[in-house]
Amino acid sequence: MRTGKHHDSTHANRLGRVAGALVVVGGLTGLVLAEGAVLAEGAAGAATAMVVSTTQNAKYGTILVSGKTVYTLKAGKTSCSTQCLKVWPALLLPKGVTKATPGPGVNAAKLGTIKRSGDSLQVTYAGKPLYRFVGDKGAGQANGNVSDKWGKWSVVVTAKPTSSTSTSGGSSAGTGGVSF
Repeated sequence: MRTGKHHDSTHANRLGRVAGALVVVGGLTGLVLAEGAVLAEGAAGAATAMVVSTTQNAKYGTILVSGKTVYTLKAGKTSCSTQCLKVWPALLLPKGVTKATPGPGVNAAKLGTIKRSGDSLQVTYAGKPLYRFVGDKGAGQANGNVSDKWGKWSVVVTAKPTSSTSTSGGSSAGTGGVSF
């Protein structure tokens, strides 16, 4: 029976090591997944900043982003309310934050806010409220440059793409966004 006890003990040790490794891996995974949130949180876990910066997009040029690409709305006949905000979430500041932080390429003087229902603050650029599009999965994607029942949604372009002298036949690159 000595072999059985040794086997049970070795098996228990292996299980303990595996469980410990899973806890470590799980903890690291949690850190990786929460990295973006940690950057925006203070010591108490409350959000402390909303950064609006720029990135390059091949079609539109230099565009505004805050996690994802941001858009403005030229309103249509139907107001953007609950159903609209599910597709086009407003770029809202975290509770307790009173202004957006300008990142690289952003004109700080053009950043502002407007008050929304529930005392929330929506970020604006050049006085226009900013929104994100649920169809964009990352910064720089611009799948929401469209017209719908709520109006015309436009990427916020801070600089048009530079045209190359080697292209011919004309190009539609850089069209469709709203320049600021």
